[in-house]
Amino acid sequence: MFTGIVQGKARVVALQRHPQFMQLSLDLPPARANQLEQGASIAVNGTCLTVTGFEGTRVDFDLIVETLRATNLGELNLGDEVNFERAARFGDEIGGHLLSGHVHATAEIVSIESTEHNCIISFAVPTALQKYILPKGFVALNGCSLTIGEVQNGQFNVYLIPETLAVTRFGSARVGERINLEVDPHTQAVVDTVERYLEAQSKA
Repeated sequence: MFTGIVQGKARVVALQRHPQFMQLSLDLPPARANQLEQGASIAVNGTCLTVTGFEGTRVDFDLIVETLRATNLGELNLGDEVNFERAARFGDEIGGHLLSGHVHATAEIVSIESTEHNCIISFAVPTALQKYILPKGFVALNGCSLTIGEVQNGQFNVYLIPETLAVTRFGSARVGERINLEVDPHTQAVVDTVERYLEAQSKA
């Protein structure tokens, strides 16, 4: 389980691509590379990955076909940076919202508007997920827990403060980039329950 509070950026130091499979190695900041264990979970751009090996600050992962299909991790290249979060422990502060690390789809950045103290990024939502994107609701984007701003015409935006831009990859985001999206599980549960109830009522 994760909190959506990105702990920093890690750099891609090795990639091995195979048919429908990829091996990925990241270099974590030294302060975040302590007490690593094989089999532990780390969210990489919001995607829950299992540690298959580690040495010093280097951490290795295996990415299977579904991960490559549903996320943006298959687009990574050597030297790229990714957001990361180590798995939450009992007693940790939940500063964002609870995340599973199971990415639903990717959302494309359609515009970036920067001002002196804010950055507004707009995303195109996949049609199947639009019903879960509600104003002032939660969403996870590349593993970052964010509050949804405006929603209209199949798009939504988020407002980012300088701290978020500095700690995460959003400070170097580009229009057209695909961002991993995990909808809020509580919102999803409520929407799906209401839909099933209304469908049952219509058939009664």
